Amino acid sequence: MLTTTDHVPRVEAVERALTILRAFRTPGEALALAELARRTGYYKSTILRLAASLDRMGFLVRGSSGDFSLGPELPRLAALCSADLDLEKLVRPRLARLVKATQETASFYVREGNERVCRFRENSPRSMRHHLDEGVRLALEAGASGRILLAFGEEPRRIDAVVRKRGWYVSLGERDPDIGSIAVPVIDGGGRLWGALAVSGLRTRFTEAFRQKALVTLRTEATALARQLPIAR
Repeated sequence: MLTTTDHVPRVEAVERALTILRAFRTPGEALALAELARRTGYYKSTILRLAASLDRMGFLVRGSSGDFSLGPELPRLAALCSADLDLEKLVRPRLARLVKATQETASFYVREGNERVCRFRENSPRSMRHHLDEGVRLALEAGASGRILLAFGEEPRRIDAVVRKRGWYVSLGERDPDIGSIAVPVIDGGGRLWGALAVSGLRTRFTEAFRQKALVTLRTEATALARQLPIAR
């Protein structure tokens, strides 16, 4: 069914199919039909109907147990997207330098809809650390990187004005009471927001002195990364 919202054409079946794909949050995740229904809010019958087409086209795979996982077509498309710019090769060295300088976990987040996705991360070498998995999806509203993505996105809210003005955000226990994080935006020379660069770790180690040191390093790495990014013409 073709509908319109604010004069923008929408195909509901396509949006529902994409919502099913976006329900997967961690690498290698396999979801039961009931869990897909819970995450999407769709009826099981709707999911089964759409999943049949997604399976046939290679976007979903249903195992012998009945659980669903992402199919081989998605990595193929992802490879095409990164053909012109291998963002991973640019970001990972920055994360490694952040970890070396701070001894805490470093990550690079991007916004996808109303969530933030950890594209790349380098976990802290410490035994007591904030462990992150690449591909994990988290809320935008809680956490330093989420607040950065909101503040520097295309439709910033009035409450984000302070974050935009100072250019960084510190979270102390917002998403997890034991975790602290600090993040800055990565913006190219044309003003495009590519993502948020963050350092996170145990909240007890996020003293004022540590936060100041981490912020200097984050800004340095974010600026250097931004200079390597192409500017859209």
